[in-house]
Order: sequence, then C-alpha cells, then structure tokens
Amino acid sequence: MRLGELKPHAGATRKGKRRGCGVGSGHGKTSCRGHKGAGQHSAPRHDARFEGGQMPFYRRIPKRGFVNPNRAEYAAVNVADLEGLPTDTITVDTLRESRLVRPGRRVKILGDGELKRALTVTAHAFSKSAREKIEKAGGKAEVVS
Repeated sequence: MRLGELKPHAGATRKGKRRGCGVGSGHGKTSCRGHKGAGQHSAPRHDARFEGGQMPFYRRIPKRGFVNPNRAEYAAVNVADLEGLPTDTITVDTLRESRLVRPGRRVKILGDGELKRALTVTAHAFSKSAREKIEKAGGKAEVVS
C-alpha cells in the first residue's frame, strides 16, 4: 500500500453542504444564514463575552480596589510537614515530588508545628517563625530566587 492509495473508510466522510446554489437546493438565497441580524453577515463575529446585546456579566459585577497583575502567589508548607520527609536536604523539587506543592508554584515555609531534626531547607520565602524553628533545630534556611 502506498500513501496515495490511502482513503477513509466507507461512510466516514460526508460531502460538504453546498450553499448558495439556487432556491431549489434548500440552501440557496440566504445560504442557511436567515434574514437580517448579526449572523447574516460574513464579519465581524462576536467574542465569547457577547450576550446578545444585554449588559454583559463582566460589566454588571462590581469592581473595587486594585488587583495587582504581578502578585507573587505562594504555596504554603508548614514546618510540621517538613518533619515527615525522609531527606535532610529539602528543596522545592523535593516538595513537588512529595506532592506537598503543585508544579509551577513558589514555595513559602510557614512556622506551624515543631521540628526535631536539623534540616537544610531551600525555598522561595520563609516566615520569621519558620526560619527561627529551622535554625533552632540546627538546620539552615536558604532563600532561592
């Protein structure tokens, strides 16, 4: 069999609708578009926010304050969660592999819980209490950029 001999199975393809080929075809004159209105014209089409002319939802809801588009969102991991990990060197990748953090998130270590062993923790941010608990247990808290 050659590439040129390939064809779809019987019944897998249909002929396209022939529009504008006379009134007798059933698809003539308006070419299945109907009379008048926005759908009759070739362009422009409406985007997904268009609601048929009523006041769109994104304009109806109240908007207050300032939303910072560059805000850094952190995934929170507590010191108590670090205690259960098997290694003494904990990085962001270690936390992702242990499923404490989703991929693509920055990590902030928070100070809830107790730490009984010395750990070297590398994360994007640390709370003050978390840093104190890690260093009190004899470990190091390193910030990764």
